[in-house]
Amino acid sequence: MSRRGLAAVASVLDQAASSATNILVLVLAARLSSASGFADFSMVYVTFSVLLGLNMAYVGQSLVLEKGERLGAECRSAVGFTAAGSAAVGVLLAAVGLALPGATGTAFLSLGLVLPLVLLQDGLRYCFSALHAPERALAADALRLVCVVAALAAQPEGASAGRLVLAWGLSALPALGLGLWLLRPYVRGSRADLRPYLRRGHLGQRFVVEFAVGNGSSQLAVLGLGVFATPLAVGALRGATTLFGPLNVLFNSANAFGPPVLGRLGGKRATVRATAALGLVLATVGAGWATALYLLPDRLGRELLGDTWAGASALLPATGAQYAVMGLGTCALLTLRVLAPKATLSLQVVFSLLSVGLLLGGYAAWGVAGAAWGLAAGSALKALAAWWRVTRLPATAAARDDEPVPAPAA
Repeated sequence: MSRRGLAAVASVLDQAASSATNILVLVLAARLSSASGFADFSMVYVTFSVLLGLNMAYVGQSLVLEKGERLGAECRSAVGFTAAGSAAVGVLLAAVGLALPGATGTAFLSLGLVLPLVLLQDGLRYCFSALHAPERALAADALRLVCVVAALAAQPEGASAGRLVLAWGLSALPALGLGLWLLRPYVRGSRADLRPYLRRGHLGQRFVVEFAVGNGSSQLAVLGLGVFATPLAVGALRGATTLFGPLNVLFNSANAFGPPVLGRLGGKRATVRATAALGLVLATVGAGWATALYLLPDRLGRELLGDTWAGASALLPATGAQYAVMGLGTCALLTLRVLAPKATLSLQVVFSLLSVGLLLGGYAAWGVAGAAWGLAAGSALKALAAWWRVTRLPATAAARDDEPVPAPAA
């Protein structure tokens, strides 16, 4: 297999390891917690997911677009900014945790304490991606997976959300240490410069807007249900979504490796044909996975999610429909990313905000099930609008060429 093929395999495996970590964290937390305890943990984990996405958009996505001989300095700067930013946000979260009463406050306090560790460890993935060294990211993320499973498995049944958050966060230390050691040859002798991240017009600012309306808005809406309605709604929605974690691996892999491949197909017709076929495959896989989960015996479901299974299983039809249409929507947005990159932001703004409105409106009218169906309807409308936008594109092609990356410093 060629070096490029090996790198692609390592990248897919790294994405799988990262996604498996997130899935197993939620599964283990659900099994160890009561329904109310998992609801507290879910609120904290949704908050972390939003912060992780913001860091990915502001720092990670802009970093992977960097090329040339300054990659070492850019990676050192990205690590420095992530460390400083996550420490500042961690202090704020700790203050919020001290102000909130009970177990919820303790859980947010714990998140504030461990946030710099988990964000910095995840951020190293984008450094290795920019450096075309995904095998190093895979090594660190595989260690992260092993450590977090061991740390959470060692916790007693009925452990509080705060304790589980601390165990999850501190288990990132070995992988963080390994990642920094593996990054060191690339950044040796370079200097960090955080000023570009603070300047107006930094590329990450555009990506943050797209993330905020495309992903963060729905996450915050789910979190808002726990603030204005009941935390159990967050636990049920989060539990149902956790069961579809393997599909997130497929969607993320399509977004990560699709553009370079599609850019070489030679034009709109070939690109659309390929993405439409991929979209149908992903939609079929999503529907099949939802059917398998729906037919899962309650005994096995409780083995997966504990007390949260009862609430999550009732949402499987809606969440399954959402993921089926998300397969189609992901491929439509992937098509636009290759052929007309500027067309995605407006779609994300309009239809992500619409999804939030449908989620909240569905909850107000029909409870948690209505919220889940609202998310499914929003995803379907976004997919429909994205494919309609694809049909309006002129017959143009996008060509992409890979550039060499500097070797590690001796």
